[in-house]
Amino acid sequence: MTDPALRRDEYLGGRLSIWQPAKGYRAGIDPVLLASACPAEPGQSVLELGCGVGTAALCLAARVPDLDLVGVERQAEMAVLARRNAVDCGARVEIFEADLTQLPPELRQRSFDHVIVNPPYFLRDRSHSSPHSAREAAMGEETALADWIAVAARRLAPKGWLTMIHRPERLGNILGNFAGLGSVQIQPLLPREGRDANLIVLRARKGGRAPLRLHAPVILHQGRMHEFDGDDYRPEISRLLRDGAPFPGLGAAI
Repeated sequence: MTDPALRRDEYLGGRLSIWQPAKGYRAGIDPVLLASACPAEPGQSVLELGCGVGTAALCLAARVPDLDLVGVERQAEMAVLARRNAVDCGARVEIFEADLTQLPPELRQRSFDHVIVNPPYFLRDRSHSSPHSAREAAMGEETALADWIAVAARRLAPKGWLTMIHRPERLGNILGNFAGLGSVQIQPLLPREGRDANLIVLRARKGGRAPLRLHAPVILHQGRMHEFDGDDYRPEISRLLRDGAPFPGLGAAI
């Protein structure tokens, strides 16, 4: 019998079916974009902080084989769903139920080739409150953005990469907390031609020394406005969302 509190959403053109709460916050395309931008290679290790129901980690597992994947999620109900989704999708992802600022000792002793994060976008005192705890935790920042970055940096191995997705208005805050992280790459995402960026993807390398790179914008949708029913993603974005293709911007992680 299907649990009415849950719904199952398809990602990567149906390659992944992921259980999520029927009400409140549900992952959209942002974790898919995050996974596509992570430059992980087979055999490497990846930690996702705040993994929710596991969408980003599972999208990454579908694109890159033989990864050592670990997710950390504070909310018990979301961690349970992340484990269930990993099993259902046939992916090997170890899920820890923990606050990212209080990681269990076994994780504090490990380092990773990559850390991926999709922190809450809005400061809690500026966000609209929600009766759904999962949505409130996902959309309203409770743990400071500085803590997300600091924990990610500590868990990275030397020369490891942090990949994150966030809002452009938080860019100053993000860069101001990149102590020990360099070789920064910033990719603006525009919803449509002629619009301002509403998302940014960032990469930074632990101990990196390359100059900061601000890449040309990636535009998500075709045309200047939505003109017909159905999605109107640009072809390279459709390949990313439906086929699990790597992110079309940023270039090689060097």
